[in-house]
This record gives sequence, C-alpha cells and structure tokens, in this order.
Amino acid sequence: MARIVLITGASSGYGKATAKAFKEQGDTVIMAARNMEKLEVVCKEIGGDLAVSMDVTRAEDWDSIVKTVMNRYGRLDILVNNAGGGVAIKEVSEFTIEEIDKTIKLNLNSVIYGCRAFANIMKAQKSGTMINISSVCARQCWPTWSVYAAAKAGVLNFSKGMYLEMQPYNVRVSCVVPSSASTGFQSACGIESTTDRLMPEDIAETVLYIANLPERAVVEDVTVWGIDKLVNPL
Repeated sequence: MARIVLITGASSGYGKATAKAFKEQGDTVIMAARNMEKLEVVCKEIGGDLAVSMDVTRAEDWDSIVKTVMNRYGRLDILVNNAGGGVAIKEVSEFTIEEIDKTIKLNLNSVIYGCRAFANIMKAQKSGTMINISSVCARQCWPTWSVYAAAKAGVLNFSKGMYLEMQPYNVRVSCVVPSSASTGFQSACGIESTTDRLMPEDIAETVLYIANLPERAVVEDVTVWGIDKLVNPL
C-alpha cells in the first residue's frame, strides 16, 4: 500500500529530490512550500500528488495542512520536516533582532510545529515516521554561522526528545544531519556560492533509507558529508 508522505520545502533542493525519490517508489507525495507558482511546476514535473502552499513558521498553516491531509487521505505515514534557510550568515553582533527571530522560527520552530501538528495523529495510528533535517552546523562551529547553528542544534536535540515521547506509540523520529550540498543555499542567504560534490539526491536517498527500514528499526540520527569536505574541529 502506498504510504502518505508530506514534505516541506519541497519546491527545490533536498525537498524536491526527496519528493521525487518517494514518488518513484510509488508513495503518495504531498509537497508543501511558500512559493505556490514554483511548487506547482515542480509538483507536475515529478508527478507529485498534491501541492500545498504553506508557511512553516505559522502554526495556523500547520493546522490547515493537517485538515487537508486528514480530509483527503485519512492518515499520514511519513513527515519530512525539510524547510529551512540561512536567512542571514554574519557575525552575531551584526544581526537585527528580526533576523535572529526569523532564523530560529524558520529552522527550529517550524520543525517543532510540524511534529506537534501530526503527533496525535501518528499516536492514534500507532505508526508513522518523522524525519527532521538538521545541518552539520549542529555539530561543528564556524564563524558567522552561530545563529543558524543554534537553530539546527536545536533540531537535532529536539528530535531525540521527540523520539522518546513517540516511541511508546510505535512512531519513529529521526534526524538527518547533512553537510553543504549543491542546493543553491549559499546564494539564497547572500554569501558566496561554493561547488559541493554532495547532491540533493544523496540526502533524498538517506531519507528514503530511514523511511524504508522495517518498523522494528529506527535511525536516531545520521550525518552525511560530501567526500570533498575537510573539517578542522575547534
């Protein structure tokens, strides 16, 4: 039976690649993003089942998509909290309060909102998988990335706690921790773009692997590096 899958930030990058990967194995894929015009094009391109406009930083948008999913499909099997972004990459002293708040809301609050929105549904089902996308910034330190790193570290540790809450209900919560990849992330947040060997499809395959494990098995978290990356820890 085809699983019902919801992916946020699905109009590009990891989200688009992950939606394509689930669709290619026959799952029903709901794609969510803010830019509906772009999302509809991508959804048609990969054969997605439903495109939904939503701002993941708005709790009311999560309430709305829960109603849409349950009215149309009656359940949700896999939630991929992928939406996020750098917002601003610079020294903390240069941030505005608005930029700090936006960074935390987009990269951390949105994941918490998503898991909260579908937690009771998956508890009632006694099944489901939540996969949250973090970043290697959660584990490594670079100057100018501090605020983004704080949010992504929150995603990693939130996922661990959320799993303990959901485990008694046979619901899995996992966290994927990717290094930088060729997604256009850098240019989107106003810094010099780099060429990365890691591709969105590699993260999509990681998400798919986690979701396809037998229900008796769960991945707590997994870090995926591009083979070209060299890290000198603090």
